[in-house]
Amino acid sequence: MNIEINHLTKIYRGNVQALSDLSLVIPQGMFGLVGPNGAGKTTLMRILVGILHPTSGTVQIGQYDGTREQGRAAIKRILGYVPQELGMYPDLSAREFLDYVGVLKGLKDRKPRRLRVEQLLETVALSTVAWRKVKTFSGGMKRRLGIAQALINDPQILIVDEPTAGLDPEERIRFRNLLSDLGSNRTVLLSTHIVEDIAQTCQNIAVMKSGQVLFQGTVAQMLEATREKVWLLTTPGPRPEGNFTIVSALNMGANVQYRVVGDLSPRVGAVPTEPGLEDGYVWLMHTDPRQSTEAHASSI
Repeated sequence: MNIEINHLTKIYRGNVQALSDLSLVIPQGMFGLVGPNGAGKTTLMRILVGILHPTSGTVQIGQYDGTREQGRAAIKRILGYVPQELGMYPDLSAREFLDYVGVLKGLKDRKPRRLRVEQLLETVALSTVAWRKVKTFSGGMKRRLGIAQALINDPQILIVDEPTAGLDPEERIRFRNLLSDLGSNRTVLLSTHIVEDIAQTCQNIAVMKSGQVLFQGTVAQMLEATREKVWLLTTPGPRPEGNFTIVSALNMGANVQYRVVGDLSPRVGAVPTEPGLEDGYVWLMHTDPRQSTEAHASSI
């Protein structure tokens, strides 16, 4: 099920503009939405799930109009949402919590509801601790329980906001693998500021900054857009300065090799290298949004 967003604008009280004429097409499968904190990602998520109303623009999810009350009600029935801040009942066990959410989502028959709860506990690898109270869970376990509650009604669309923030490396890998599995038969929108999460899970991506889309396309297209912008610069002296951004530094004994992103073609000692997704992200973050939009539009 596709999501089509056209000319979406959201202005909060005090004339604070969170989204500015944003247009985006999200196809079925895993889709990554990446951008720094304050880019407008959470505002967009909340509009998609019907918590916020846009100031202007349209949202079409499948056959439903997300800017109309009837459409929003229909969308909520086919959508699962894992917000950045998970609201849970700490004194319930994981099993009790999921059963309660099932009742709220309209699963009235007790036997099939409990069967669904057990299936989801198995899916998110919490079946062996299902009896434990939620307040005893680690951050990663709570995130997995959040995924389970979002899946209780077997939604066609799953929206996940900053799921791996604060998780240890092992839990992040576990979470990425879970999301990849879920994206095989539904639309999964993953919003994050961690580029690595996108690189490992998503074929299609969009990059946001200041309420606008800087780039939309495949990972391969983003890498191609950054070609000839990534360089290796080796120096024995002080940290180099110039019209570029340092992505990483590798100590090589007498020398330090810097990986930089920028326009360095005439600089002596700069060796071009293959770009990675993080390089592409850094390049877009230091590009004027209007230029990025124009460049992307001319390439499609």
